[in-house]
Amino acid sequence: MAIRLTGKDYCDLVAQSQRVTPASDFCIQYPTPPQLGTGNTVKVKLRGGLHINIITGQLQQPLIMHKPHLEAFPLVAKFYLSGASRMSAKNVSRSLADYEEVSGHSYLYWLPNMNEVEEWQPHKYTQTVTISADLDYFQAFESADAGLPRSLQTLLSKGRFHQPLGKLTLAMNQVLRQILHCPYQGMTQQLYLECKALELLALQFACLEAETAKPRRSRLKAKDLERVEYARELLQQQLDNPPSVLALSHRVGLSDRKLKQGFRELFGTTVFGYLRDCRMEQARSLLRHSHTTVAKVAAQVGYRNPEAFSTAFRRKFSVSPKAYQLGQR
Repeated sequence: MAIRLTGKDYCDLVAQSQRVTPASDFCIQYPTPPQLGTGNTVKVKLRGGLHINIITGQLQQPLIMHKPHLEAFPLVAKFYLSGASRMSAKNVSRSLADYEEVSGHSYLYWLPNMNEVEEWQPHKYTQTVTISADLDYFQAFESADAGLPRSLQTLLSKGRFHQPLGKLTLAMNQVLRQILHCPYQGMTQQLYLECKALELLALQFACLEAETAKPRRSRLKAKDLERVEYARELLQQQLDNPPSVLALSHRVGLSDRKLKQGFRELFGTTVFGYLRDCRMEQARSLLRHSHTTVAKVAAQVGYRNPEAFSTAFRRKFSVSPKAYQLGQR
């Protein structure tokens, strides 16, 4: 049987648990009420009304949340690392009356003056990152000849909108992981998270611009694109000893020219660039969850020279692998 709550009901349950933890002057963390499930919510308040909300956990039974949206509703960018939810509302346009948000996708929306119902299913691990800001926040970025992206202005002119922006890009996934595993504390943490929140908004605005631009037809056939996806899977399986571009192209049945072209079209980078990004993500995970040496981590992700690995890691994450590992401990 589903549990039905208003936003106030949920806040009351959190208050009853008496486990709200101020992580810092600008960040609080509280667990999911035990009556509902397991997990936690982190709320980060940054400068100028910019906010980050991180929800992680799993429900024990279906949850239906009734949420009234006020006139002063912020612009919201939402990223689903896992989980899904369904939203519905009455007396709104057909596109807003019933829609779903799913794992691995991002959304941009502005929904003032409406009553929305959120439905969350149980026994599914959920992790979402939400960036929100009042529209006034963006006035500080405007000049005489610049403002919000034209595509965003068009959506705002409708009065309300909910815009799916497709699958999370590699760049979005990297920034999301950087937010979830921020290695800093105090003011440095606040500055770091603010930069990452703005970077996510910039990536979403770029996606929105691309969505509204004239679609560019791929020069590759559907079967060729499937082979490029297969090549990506092979690279992910062989990070420590990857094949050359020529060997990889032979293995998936493409010319090296088409393979390179496919990687740029699907992933926005070169074959080597994709390999390097995957290696860095794996290295960061190893440094975070094990006590092995930096040299061994370098070898595990395919670097024979630890110094070259350290240089690549620092270039990617703006911190040395050793400093990152010590920060996680």
